[in-house]
Amino acid sequence: MSETVKTTGRLTPVEREQFLAEPRVAVLSIPSDDDRPPSTLPTWYAYTPGGTLTVITRAGRRKSRLIRKAGVVSLSVQRPEVPYRYVTVEGTVVRQEPATEADLRRVGSRYLPADRLPDWLSWELDGRHPLGPGEVVEIRPDRWQTGDFA
Repeated sequence: MSETVKTTGRLTPVEREQFLAEPRVAVLSIPSDDDRPPSTLPTWYAYTPGGTLTVITRAGRRKSRLIRKAGVVSLSVQRPEVPYRYVTVEGTVVRQEPATEADLRRVGSRYLPADRLPDWLSWELDGRHPLGPGEVVEIRPDRWQTGDFA
């Protein structure tokens, strides 16, 4: 059986949403409010196809302030091994408030083993995080950019 190989292409809406739903470390970019370039930082996130993106940040920190001021962000994930793929979402912030246990669980459960999740949740909820309390940021995907180098 012969297989067709694309040199570059775009992912279908179903492919892009499935790819984004996989647990990857994303890169979040937020417009700056001064003469600095956009703030671009790695982050954990959660996504269910057809829904919003959820990230956890720290209340009162620069990233949180920039998100609140701009109201828009870009989030990009990639597969760094062959066949290369990426999905970038430009979106509008629809919720930014103190993180609940459910918010933290939604994101943390994608990245931590089940036996480590309770300790991490306790660390987050007991105020022991050295950078301050968690804040949930929910993002509505507005525009998608994708690449498939299969």
